[in-house]
Amino acid sequence: MHTSLLRRDGVAVIVRHPEEGPPVVQHWGADPGELDPADLDELLAADERQTPPGTLDAAWRPGLLPVEPDGWPGRPGTLLARDGVALVPRWEPVEVSGGEHELVARLRDRRAGLGLSIRLHLEPGGLLGVSHTLSSDSTDSSDAAPVEVQWLEPTLPVPTRADDVLTFSGRWTREKVPRPSPLGRGSLARQTRRGRPGHDQPWLLALSDGPVRNRSGEVWAVHLAWSADVTYRTDRLPDNPTLLGAGELLRPGEIVLRPGEAYSSPTAWFAWSDEGLDGVTGRFHRYLRSRSRHPRTPRPLVLNTWEAVYFDHDPATVVRLAERAAEIGVERFVLDDGWFPARRDDTRGLGDWSVDRGVWPDGLEPLAARVRELGMQFGLWFEPEMVSLDSDLARAHPDWLLHDPAQVPSPQGLSWRTQYVLDLARPAAYDYLLERMSGLVAVLDLAFIKWDHNRDLVDARHEGRPGVHEQTRAALRLMAELKSRHPGLEIESCSSGGARCDLGVIEVADRVWASDSNDAVERQDIQRWTELLLPPELIGAHVGPPTAHSSGRTVDLSYRLATSLTGSAGFEWNVLECDDAQVQRLRAFAGLYRELRGLLHTGSVVHTDVRDPALRVRGVVAPDAGAGVWTVATVASLEDARPEPVRLPGLDPRRRYRVRVRDEVGAARWGWVTPPWLERGEVVLTGRALGTIGLQIPALWPQQALVLHVTAVEREAHG
Repeated sequence: MHTSLLRRDGVAVIVRHPEEGPPVVQHWGADPGELDPADLDELLAADERQTPPGTLDAAWRPGLLPVEPDGWPGRPGTLLARDGVALVPRWEPVEVSGGEHELVARLRDRRAGLGLSIRLHLEPGGLLGVSHTLSSDSTDSSDAAPVEVQWLEPTLPVPTRADDVLTFSGRWTREKVPRPSPLGRGSLARQTRRGRPGHDQPWLLALSDGPVRNRSGEVWAVHLAWSADVTYRTDRLPDNPTLLGAGELLRPGEIVLRPGEAYSSPTAWFAWSDEGLDGVTGRFHRYLRSRSRHPRTPRPLVLNTWEAVYFDHDPATVVRLAERAAEIGVERFVLDDGWFPARRDDTRGLGDWSVDRGVWPDGLEPLAARVRELGMQFGLWFEPEMVSLDSDLARAHPDWLLHDPAQVPSPQGLSWRTQYVLDLARPAAYDYLLERMSGLVAVLDLAFIKWDHNRDLVDARHEGRPGVHEQTRAALRLMAELKSRHPGLEIESCSSGGARCDLGVIEVADRVWASDSNDAVERQDIQRWTELLLPPELIGAHVGPPTAHSSGRTVDLSYRLATSLTGSAGFEWNVLECDDAQVQRLRAFAGLYRELRGLLHTGSVVHTDVRDPALRVRGVVAPDAGAGVWTVATVASLEDARPEPVRLPGLDPRRRYRVRVRDEVGAARWGWVTPPWLERGEVVLTGRALGTIGLQIPALWPQQALVLHVTAVEREAHG
């Protein structure tokens, strides 16, 4: 038996390789420092429960793929069947390979004709990826019966002191609502069955040592990089370490391996932190920013036309909208739904991806040319995975639908938003979409696609079998192929808002649309929890109209602008309705965004722990800690007339900083008492003072926000 040690950025993984069965993770968490082979042996001796043979017949520490015959009483790591009978492999190690940050263990079961590859890799930031690949290697005809994969779920052990859990729920326009609770006992699974992660997706499953906090405490978290159905799991048992894991939810018969075929689980990303949720965020953000495909150019200020014109595509009005956008300082103009035939409402036309010449008699080329002439990029909305029955495509190819033909049309709910799903796993349907979309990208010189996905996949059927897995793979492959054909093309993943913004889709997308809600009050929390995993440059955050279409709430312009500043900013608003004063305010905001985005989209995101449930304090600190930007916002009435001081964490404690309000977004409103530092316009304090004592803020009224710009001054502080 030997041991592997992976170490990176404060995280260590110690893996023991027994003579039988899969590897065993002995430790995942804080880096214990340099350990030679003798140290590892001593550590294992110090950590074991018993000396064999002992009083227990069953193994107490599960391997990386625990199953019942190992003595594991929890949810199995995999469930397989052959000829309708449960198949439980007995794995024999073959080889272990890898390097400083990666381990690949290969195993086999000759009797069952199966192979298994387990991969662990520590990425920049200390984020740990775990995935399994199961292969049917049988060449003996007696073992050649197909193997059904019912699930294959990566798991890792967590100390039993982690006794609180954080997961998420939500709904349309109110995505990613945190749900903290004590960790339940037994084997528990949280699942989604929507064919996409969904607005109520778990998003992240985190265990913590005590109630989870933003800036302190140990956290062990997992996120599954998969854009469809998922299972998040915990096993809290009295005689085993706690297990945390996640895997793809598969339906019966969805994955069946014949000889020579293989199935790979989506990567489960595990993050350990001893600095609360911000530590988890830092690991995800650093990894995502380290990828070669991560967006490197400044994130453009966007105007999307949906809430400006909806389906009313009058070319003259859209051109004037583009001209007003350019006047404001917009850098990317996106034409949303309504540009293709019969699309005067959401009941017709999906799938017919050609320009409606009745509305755009000269096509979209003149609009695209005018947008570029104004100095902006041009983008276009698609919903490629969906089809309307009232469309030329559906009439010509009814067999291309991802449904049981007997259920189309259906009064039982298979139709949602009067649309159905196009089966992208059919080569002809895939090729049709690729050629139509690629042709439009080329003709219009598109820089950007807003890729929507406005419904769940209900009873998805591909050639009579469950089809979600292949549909998801095909959709991601289509995005990748379009980008390969058109270098520089960017894609936004929108799924009626934030129902598909996982680390799976972000492998091929450059941005996500966090929510269909542009209500800035709702957006404060939606964006905060979306950036738990995704850095702000990947999160679309637009300024909506004064009254939000999704909630009916009317919010001050200053608050809407301050909220947009916390992501990849833009507008979802008919700015032709703005008066001169509003236009000047929007131009000032555009200038502020261009000034600060280099910091906002590269720095470390921090969230201050506050007591008042109406207060939100969120900031970004530059990589060299030379500057920072904080948004201090209220979502309701503050509890106290003298609010709690607001701490600004993450700065260099030895440096001095000037703090001032950036009022380009407009002035916030509060009660009768103004703190002296706000009265005079600035204050200079050490990073230590700002992070531990903080600033007294005024009693902000509901739905008000301050944007604080913090910059280092020359003189160094001591002590």
